[in-house]
Amino acid sequence: MQLPKNCRVFYSDYQKLEISYQNSHQQIIERCRLGEQKAYYEIYKLYSKAMYNICYRILGSEHAAEDALQEAFVSAYQNLHSYEGRAAFGAWLKKIVVNKAITHLKKEKTSLMGIDEHFDVANEENHDDSSEYKLDALKRGIQKLPNGFRVVLSLYLLEGYDHSEIAEILGISESTSKTQYIRAKAKLKQLLKEEVYYER
Repeated sequence: MQLPKNCRVFYSDYQKLEISYQNSHQQIIERCRLGEQKAYYEIYKLYSKAMYNICYRILGSEHAAEDALQEAFVSAYQNLHSYEGRAAFGAWLKKIVVNKAITHLKKEKTSLMGIDEHFDVANEENHDDSSEYKLDALKRGIQKLPNGFRVVLSLYLLEGYDHSEIAEILGISESTSKTQYIRAKAKLKQLLKEEVYYER
């Protein structure tokens, strides 16, 4: 099942913020570096919603997402000196957020690998019937995935990482990332079909 490219709408959460506030960011960042509490709050207000969504998509728990978000912002404030402005601030912050979310999963000793299921990889790669599902159903289905599946699918499909980046983030091989992504799509397809069936 090849999910539609427009699912990457999630990936634009923080990008839209970058466009809206691009000119004022450097001033706010400099104020943060000087220790101005109001500037800390301004950065948090600008980015917390989008970054929370990233945490939630990875962790699948509101409480865990809130914890990871707070840890990420604390880390970002402590490491503002390392932000050189070469990349968008949102992209820099997002890396911290993703790493904190993954670290949170590992602390909970949650397996990042999915359930070993038998399926035809070739058929899954070439088959596409995802257009029949609405975005809300896709989002619900993703949250029902086992952790390993949800994390890889979210990072690739929703957050815009490629498999080499995912492999580095999770400490797995690129081929494992690709396999997990294919398995995640197969499992998601099953969940979506079950939802459609029970809604009849």
